[in-house]
Parts: sequence; C-alpha cells; structure tokens
Amino acid sequence: MLKVKEVIVVEGRYDKNTLSQVVDAAIIETAGFGIFSDREKIELLRRLADKRGIIIMTDSDGAGFLIRNYLKGAISGNGVKHAYIPDIEGRERRKRTAAKEGKLGVEGMEPDVLIDALRRAGATIDDAEPAKESDRITKADMFALGLSGKTGAAELRKALKARLGLPDKLSADALLDVLNALYSPEELSALLRTCPPK
Repeated sequence: MLKVKEVIVVEGRYDKNTLSQVVDAAIIETAGFGIFSDREKIELLRRLADKRGIIIMTDSDGAGFLIRNYLKGAISGNGVKHAYIPDIEGRERRKRTAAKEGKLGVEGMEPDVLIDALRRAGATIDDAEPAKESDRITKADMFALGLSGKTGAAELRKALKARLGLPDKLSADALLDVLNALYSPEELSALLRTCPPK
C-alpha cells in the first residue's frame, strides 16, 4: 500500500472506498455537488492544504471538472495538487448502466492507474516503513477518549468539532481521518485533557 502525505479529495464514498484500498492517506469526500454549499468543508480543506497539502482527484467527466474547478478557485495556494484519471469508457460494477458520459470514474479505475495519477500529480510518497499504529489515532483511541462507542460520544464529537472549527457534518470515520491529518495521538490527548469540550 502506498503511503501518501497529502490529503486526497474525492467526490464520493465509492471513490473513497476504492482509493483506500490502494493508498494509506487521509481521504475526504466532497459529497459531489454538496461541496458548493458547504462552507465548513471548504474551510477544512483550506486548513488541510496549508498543513499537509491536498490532492484533488475527481472523475474525468463534466461534473468532476466542475467540482475540481470550484475547488481550484476556493482553495488557492501551493498546497493544492491535481491528480487526473484517464478517460476510459465503461461502467462501474455496482451500476446497471454507464454514467451519462460513458466514462469510468475514480471508483472504476484499476489500482495501478490511480497510483500513476497520484505520482504524476506530485504526491509526496513515503516509501519508508508504514507508520506504526502508535503514530496514528485509531478507532480504539477514539473509544478510549470517549469519542465513540460510549454514552455521550456523539455530543463529545460535536463539541470537539466545534472547538477545532471542523464541519459538524463529519461522520465519526471522517473525523478520524481529519484528526490524523491534523494531530498526533499525543496532541489529541493533550487537547482533550487540557481543554475538554463542553
């Protein structure tokens, strides 16, 4: 599995699922055109671009380019890279018919095509040993800190997101990705210990 430093931005959950089988990276979904009205997520993407860098990887159809161009205008700076997938005719396995333009999206790409697109975009690839579990915030950490699986976890996550200026709509899994992109396990523990969300 390829370890990528930057946060990868994709259109939807199927794109994220496909990509997460190929790369070890934080992956954020735009919810398709939902990004156009989600100011919180745009602000989050700006923060991520400044801190880690982002790679925008949308489908190669008209909708994908519309989303890409919107993000390009909304998030400026050196922290933004663009990964382009090739035009390949076909349909994704989960769909009965091909997409409107008849092209495969990110979810339909082969792993080597996705890796090639990321390399061509200038992704920062860490060929060293994979990160140890202790270097990342895990689901077990989230549970131990009271952020999941316990009474009041949803309220605690909501308060933490508000305190950190993160979008309220982030799911628990998306919050985990974002926390790993922005904080170490020690920084998160210290934050919760010294400034508990109210």
